[in-house]
Amino acid sequence: MDPRCEDCMSRLPGELWDMDPRCEDCMSRLPGELWDMDPRCEDWMSRLPGELWDVPLTDLAIPGSHDAMSYCLDVGSPLVPSESDAFRLLDRLFSCVTRPVIFKWATTQVGVCVCVCVRTPIGRRWYDTYRYSSSSQDKSIEEQLSMGIRFFDLRVAHRPNDPSSDLYFTHVIFTQAAVLETLSSVAVWLKSHPKEILILACSHFEGIGDELHQSFILSLKKLFGSKLCPKKEAVLTLRSLWTSGYQVLLSYDSQTAARHADLWPPIPYWWANQRTAQGVTSYLDWNKDLGRPEGFFVSGLNLTADRFFIAENPKQSLRTLTVGNWGGLRTWLEEQEPGSGPQSLNIVAGDFVGPLPLCSVVIALNRKLLRRNYTYKIRDEEEMERSQTDAE
Repeated sequence: MDPRCEDCMSRLPGELWDMDPRCEDCMSRLPGELWDMDPRCEDWMSRLPGELWDVPLTDLAIPGSHDAMSYCLDVGSPLVPSESDAFRLLDRLFSCVTRPVIFKWATTQVGVCVCVCVRTPIGRRWYDTYRYSSSSQDKSIEEQLSMGIRFFDLRVAHRPNDPSSDLYFTHVIFTQAAVLETLSSVAVWLKSHPKEILILACSHFEGIGDELHQSFILSLKKLFGSKLCPKKEAVLTLRSLWTSGYQVLLSYDSQTAARHADLWPPIPYWWANQRTAQGVTSYLDWNKDLGRPEGFFVSGLNLTADRFFIAENPKQSLRTLTVGNWGGLRTWLEEQEPGSGPQSLNIVAGDFVGPLPLCSVVIALNRKLLRRNYTYKIRDEEEMERSQTDAE
């Protein structure tokens, strides 16, 4: 739960709704599982029950951030090369219209932003254009870490016509935050949280050639050093990673990764490409029926609106769309189970992980593993008793 939310009381667990708030000992009567909860889930992995320390990470429920760095988009930056020529022309002619729309629909996470209106001359007329900036770029990814996010969807690219080798994150346009500067803050955070494990999924790599790939990979190895977990590790559990001192699994979606033992292959991401909760959950259920992939995989709870919907709904934004559909997404999510079964989930990624309680809901799913292990234990004990009875 986010303690800053405006409707936090309405989001309390159902068993609390009928409690008399005037009672003198109401705090002592809270359900036991809430007594030790850190509302920001800052060290949730290290605080999992010991019974889960030997469960493979691929069987745990892990909260993730879709397009994790889009909170600091630079509206004045160029479009990424993969955008269509038609949209590129439209953006060149009517940037005073397209840029605010891009910001509204490409921002999937929330930082502390400042909006500045600039009067721009076009022909004989003046138009209002808008520039947005983040006043605390590094802090925002640290906030996501402290909220419990352990999977980060990071889209990396090199700006066109940039003579430097600096890399930036992207989502339609580029971010203000540079990649290595941001990941340096992640490395600092890890030092003060030695039992938290991160999965960093780097992808897209637009405008990056082989030489720049090698330079970037070398920088990543230097940055995380002995914390990088090599892909040769067969079964990853919290206990085994703690013993080895590994904290970072680095997925690198490029053929270049095959030459490096420290880099993991791409992680499958179930992307529904739907703008309603029903559309997203139906797609995810369809994938579940086909069976879960081997290893890590991501179930994306992120919504996607096409350009026709955006044009027809000028007052909407990705944030309003996501918040409006959160009830349906949450109901579906709370019914899911982690584990090794064909219908189980692993990583669950979403948008606006700060305003919405995605982390606490996903982390709570791991309690179902405890109940399942307890059921198995009772069943095994009953079978042993029957075997002993038969033997007698």
